[in-house]
Amino acid sequence: MFCPQCGAANPDTAQYCQSCGTALDTAAGLATAGLHDAPIGDVRVRYGGFWIRFAAYFIDGILLGVVSWILVLLLGKTAADLVGVVLGWLYFAGMESSSKQATLGKMACGLRVTTEEGRRISFGRATGRYFAKIISSLILCIGYMMAGWTKRKQALHDMIASTLVIRAR
Repeated sequence: MFCPQCGAANPDTAQYCQSCGTALDTAAGLATAGLHDAPIGDVRVRYGGFWIRFAAYFIDGILLGVVSWILVLLLGKTAADLVGVVLGWLYFAGMESSSKQATLGKMACGLRVTTEEGRRISFGRATGRYFAKIISSLILCIGYMMAGWTKRKQALHDMIASTLVIRAR
C-alpha cells in the first residue's frame, strides 16, 4: 500500500510507513484490492485505466484552457501559443514529479504517476513522459487508448518513460 502522507510504497501488512513513519490503515490498503491489482515488489496496487485517466486529463484540459484564454487576452494569439506550450510542459512535468505525483486533474481522480517500481518520478522522466505524449497522439491517439487494454494500464508514453499511473485511494 502507498502512504497517504508521503506516497512511499509499503508492504500491505505494514502498520507504519517505512519512509516517514505515518500510521497506515492496513484495512483500507487491503480494501483497494481489485480486478487490475498487481504487485510492485511486496505492495499491491490498482492501476489507473483509460476512463479515469481521461477524466483527469479533461479536468486538466479545462484548467489549462482557462489559462490559455487569459494568455490570449493578455499577450495575443502567437505569444500565448508559445507561452502555453511551455506552461503545459511545466505544469504536467512539474506536478507529476512533485511530492503530490499528480496534476490537479489526477489528484481530483485519485491518481498518481510513479516509476515502474512505485517511486516518485524525476522532473527529467516527467518531461520525457510529457513529450512522449506527442507520439501517443500522432498515431490516431491509439497510444492513449492502450491504457485501456495493456496489462498494467500503461499508455504508450508510460511505456516509453517507464512509468505507471496508479490509484492513490
